Amino acid sequence: MPKVTLDADGVYYRELNELVREAVRNGADEIEIFNILGQRYIAGGLAQEVKFLLHGIPGQDMGAFMRGPYVRVRGNAQDGVGNTMDSGAIVIEGMAGDVLGYGMRGGKVYVLGDVGYRVGIHMKAYKERLPVVVIGGKAGDFLGEYMAGGIVVLLGMNTSKPEAPITGRSLGTGMHGGVIYIRGSVPDYQLGPGLHAKPLSEADAEQLRGIVTDYAAELDQDVEEILAEPFVKVEPFSHRPYGNMYVAV
Repeated sequence: MPKVTLDADGVYYRELNELVREAVRNGADEIEIFNILGQRYIAGGLAQEVKFLLHGIPGQDMGAFMRGPYVRVRGNAQDGVGNTMDSGAIVIEGMAGDVLGYGMRGGKVYVLGDVGYRVGIHMKAYKERLPVVVIGGKAGDFLGEYMAGGIVVLLGMNTSKPEAPITGRSLGTGMHGGVIYIRGSVPDYQLGPGLHAKPLSEADAEQLRGIVTDYAAELDQDVEEILAEPFVKVEPFSHRPYGNMYVAV
């Protein structure tokens, strides 16, 4: 049972997810779903290396808690993509909503266009696990809020908001680990407290090229065009950003 095709037109999200789980239990290694319109939790909690091809607009928490699947969306996605995911890959050929990558602990999420608010918050890394989020467009407020690890790359290229700044207010507020790479520059007033932006080191540039090369291959983009613009690196001054707010008595 190598491939299963499903039609989500008019199908309640619980029923659709049960059909997906049944296909996985029966040994499907590829699942293609047409006519998706807001059904939630697709590929959520799965620990198998299953390939998903989704046509339409998946609902909230697509890929939540997943460990292993590869998910490609031929369209936009709603909020909560990759919520607390452990491993695997999500590729979105459009835009995505708020809180993408919340608590993400591994794997990668690539978005061709813009994303919403509070993307990458509470991301963390542990040993060999290094979550990566690449955003081809622009981001809303609080990108990378409370990040504890991982990598966010913000390109600002494929955007529906050409006049908007590349990111919103309070970038990286409470960030105490990880790194955010931004193509171009970001004004200091948009950075959260205790953050600074600086040029990339050679090690940063090498790491970034590897990520961008993979992203470009997934979404048919030009690596050299992406890297033609200088990047800045945003990282915290301290791993205890609010430590000086408390006094021992």
